[in-house]
Amino acid sequence: MNRKIKLIWDFRGPAAAKTAEHHEIHLKEYIQIEKLTLNITGFDIVNDMHAVAWIVVTDEYMIPVRDALKPHRGEVY
Repeated sequence: MNRKIKLIWDFRGPAAAKTAEHHEIHLKEYIQIEKLTLNITGFDIVNDMHAVAWIVVTDEYMIPVRDALKPHRGEVY
């Protein structure tokens, strides 16, 4: 069983929520272009000045996706 990793991008400031929402669109496009096995993305509003966008990948895709998209952090999903 492959472990799932959540790669996360942090956005801060008054436009953080809109930026994270827009970033998720690009993550979905990346999934289609690269034909990744998982199709799990999202964005969360932490507070009025902080939001995150994220993608979930398996261990086998973590390093290529990390190197291509340069997330700010990651965690086990």
